[in-house]
Amino acid sequence: MDRRTLLLGPLAFAAALAAAPLPAAAQAYPAKTIHLVVGYAAGGATDSVARLLGQKLSEELGQPVVVENKPGAGATIASAYVAKAAPDGYTLFMSTIANTINTTLYKRLAFDFERDFAPISLVATVPNVLVVNPEVPAKTVKEFIALAKSKPGEIHFGSSGSGSSVHLSGELFNMVAGVKLTHVPYKGSAPASVDLMSGQIQAMFDNLSTALPYIKAGRLRALAVTSAERSPAAPDIPTMAEAGLPECEVLSWFALVAPAKTPKDIVDRLNAATVKALADPVVKQQFAALGADPVSSPPGQLAAFITSETAKWAKVVKASGATVD
Repeated sequence: MDRRTLLLGPLAFAAALAAAPLPAAAQAYPAKTIHLVVGYAAGGATDSVARLLGQKLSEELGQPVVVENKPGAGATIASAYVAKAAPDGYTLFMSTIANTINTTLYKRLAFDFERDFAPISLVATVPNVLVVNPEVPAKTVKEFIALAKSKPGEIHFGSSGSGSSVHLSGELFNMVAGVKLTHVPYKGSAPASVDLMSGQIQAMFDNLSTALPYIKAGRLRALAVTSAERSPAAPDIPTMAEAGLPECEVLSWFALVAPAKTPKDIVDRLNAATVKALADPVVKQQFAALGADPVSSPPGQLAAFITSETAKWAKVVKASGATVD
């Protein structure tokens, strides 16, 4: 699905929902604190996005929105927790691209992401960026591909862990560009970045918000972002599409979901509040500081997006051979 199909008049959509009469259940909701669960530790990108949104949702809904961090196992611990929560709108989940990857990556999960969650709205997208050590003799994607083809298997790319979007962006690049980069997994982007800057590995498809400080400092060279369009956070960095590889589009995304069977009127109430929150100029500025693009969507479009992402990453996971028991 084209990311731009998720941007169909969010302000008009919010206005229409606000004008429509709400059922009694939605009018009474929320009556107490809402818990927004995050599958990663405090301080990371997902946590930062959740806290920015949660603060604004508190204002829109008139009740506290408290972020709860339940890190571990690629966010599957938090996912399972929310999947089993009461479908009453008081336990929400900040899902990410990892949820659609995990569907195929993990041999066994205690939940089905598409079946056990009710989509509310997309929240934000962040592209990955192909970065190389400055000593790598390639200043464009075309030159990097030529270099990789001349040294099959000799160029190593790091990641934040097997099965992460950072890892699978590299595997997708291998498939599309017809090259063989060798994957080196790390326990997080930070140690991978350290080895990349020291020359222990040569490349990485890191999250733009994480890599941008190193790019600006000249410690890493950026070749291309994986979004369809150039990022406002780094407008000088070309896209993979500009390099002739539109199939390498990858957006790390964040989306608000609830347990399945959450009443539609409550989902609509949360969607309207999210759309309004993301349209706020201050919120937009806060997201931009993270290198993120705030993007809202109706629940149905988010559901279709999740389905397309799940199918896309299933092919890449299978081709890469990555798996988690």
